[in-house]
Parts: sequence; C-alpha cells; structure tokens
Amino acid sequence: MDSSRSPSVGGNGTPIFQTNDTAASAAGANDSMQNLKQINKSIEKTLGLIHQLTLTVSNFSAALQMPLLQRINGLVAELDNMVKLAENCNIQVPMEVVNLIDDGKNPDEFTRDVINNCIAKNQITKGKTDAFKNLRKHLFEELEQNFPDEVETFRESRAASAAELKRLVQAQSVLPNGDLRVKLEH
Repeated sequence: MDSSRSPSVGGNGTPIFQTNDTAASAAGANDSMQNLKQINKSIEKTLGLIHQLTLTVSNFSAALQMPLLQRINGLVAELDNMVKLAENCNIQVPMEVVNLIDDGKNPDEFTRDVINNCIAKNQITKGKTDAFKNLRKHLFEELEQNFPDEVETFRESRAASAAELKRLVQAQSVLPNGDLRVKLEH
C-alpha cells in the first residue's frame, strides 16, 4: 500500500482511502478502476467458459473428451487469473449483500435498507438535538428570570472562551513560513 494513503473503513465495511497527495489519489483511483475493468473482463470470460463447458457437457461423447478437458483447464486458468486480479483489488462486500444474492433478491434492497435506517436514525438524533435545544432555551429563560446577574456573567465568560478558542485554532493553522494550513478533505 502506498505510504501517502491511510485506509479506514466506512459504515458498510467498504474501505475508504484518505490521501494527502492529489496526484497519488488520482493515480490510485486510476489503478483501482483499471483493476476493476480487468476483473470484470475476467468474470465475463469465466461466464463464457462456463457456458461453453455446459454446452460441451450436455452434448458429451467420447470424441469430445479432449475439448472438454481443454475447456476445464481454460476455466481453471481463468479462475486462477481472477484470484490474482482480486489480490490487487481492495473491495469488500458486506455479507448481507451476499446473503441477499444467495436468496435470489436484488442487492439494491440492501442499499435502500441502509439508507432508510440512516434516515430513521438521523431523524431520531435530530429529535433529541431539538429537545436538548428547547431544554437549554427553557433553562436559560428560567435562569435569566431568577438569576440575571449570574447569567450575564456566564454569557460574558462563554464569549471570552469562544474568542480564545478561535484565536488558538487560527494560531495552529499558521505554518512557520506564515502560510495558512488548509485541510484537504477527500
């Protein structure tokens, strides 16, 4: 693996690569796409070989023994090639998708279910956040009515600490040569 790449795993088990170098990320993406194309071609070739093998077996006679052995050897060689290509490919398929395919279902159902679950969890979290915001607002209103001086002191100290935090963040993002550090997100 390239030293400029740091792998992490996404929510569905697929790897996510964060890169510091845009040229490295472009080259890595190009290599990855090339590997996927080669694997797709290998899969198509394997399916063709299986079809030819099926036809040979269904019409088998003693005269077709040599072509049958050649097709079996061709299939084994292509499967070996596919394994070698897969070693260079870093794709992980969630087991739920494999199980759906085994059950004869559309794997898009998995994607739809994951998205719907994310939406539901997002709505629950948003509801909790809104409830806490309303509680905070209500508490500040009550505190302001009963303890106006303390609330004012609290707001002043909070504003001062926010300004200090902002100053620290800006100071950390300045490089020794005076340039600003920019965080690239991929």
